[in-house]
Amino acid sequence: MRYAKIERNTSETQISLVLSIDGTGKAEIDTGVGFLDHMLELFTKHGRFDMTVFCKGDTYVDDHHSVEDIGIAMGQAFREALGEKRGIRRYGDIILPMDEALILAAADISGRSCLRYTAQIPSQKVGTFDTELVREFLEGFVRNAGISLHIRMLDGENSHHIIEGMFKALGRVLRKACETDAEFADEIPSTKGVLE
Repeated sequence: MRYAKIERNTSETQISLVLSIDGTGKAEIDTGVGFLDHMLELFTKHGRFDMTVFCKGDTYVDDHHSVEDIGIAMGQAFREALGEKRGIRRYGDIILPMDEALILAAADISGRSCLRYTAQIPSQKVGTFDTELVREFLEGFVRNAGISLHIRMLDGENSHHIIEGMFKALGRVLRKACETDAEFADEIPSTKGVLE
């Protein structure tokens, strides 16, 4: 079973995260950042992962530390749960509509970290959530997961729909990339023999 448990404790955040890649979409999320809770529930549901996340952070300062550190912990969990990455498809891509928003996402579980993020989110906030934190979350995630991720807003006017589309697309694209592939059976899908 592809599973990881991460505990991350700093002077700014205390995070407990449990991830099962081979799940059914169950989520138990309490980050202290309501909008992020909702986005992670969408990610989990659309990726068919099971994930529990609890975070106690210094949100009295702002949400930045919690959002970034949760991205870091999620990335660490994916890296640990996938291990050597034997038999995975490795690649995934999707173009996902969310009402008027249209999101392109593509991922390579390469062992190397790269984020290409292209989004002009119209507003600086959705409720109390700073929309610039979406990029911070994704950077923390890909850096620690060892994933190359391209995520692009192709169209959109509603900031909430754009961000929601991104998290749904991220879940779907990682589900595709994490799936086991009979073509690769017990192989590591790389001519190098390793994905790191």
